[in-house]
Amino acid sequence: MQTKKQSAIEATLNIGSGYILALIVWQTLAWVYDIDMPITRNLQITTIFTVVSLIRSYVWRRIFTTRLNKEFKDES
Repeated sequence: MQTKKQSAIEATLNIGSGYILALIVWQTLAWVYDIDMPITRNLQITTIFTVVSLIRSYVWRRIFTTRLNKEFKDES
């Protein structure tokens, strides 16, 4: 069973690495498609999506951890 702290750490590492990857991919796509996107705007937009993703990931992890914990107790 995962604690809330462990869920938060997992979600943060998962989404943090996604944040870095998203910045790289977006800058590459902007260059390939000739989209004028200043790095500051890229950082702002990517940060918003990253925060939403972090919250989403944490909530899903807690839902599944709670559900699995309940099922484990029911089987005992």
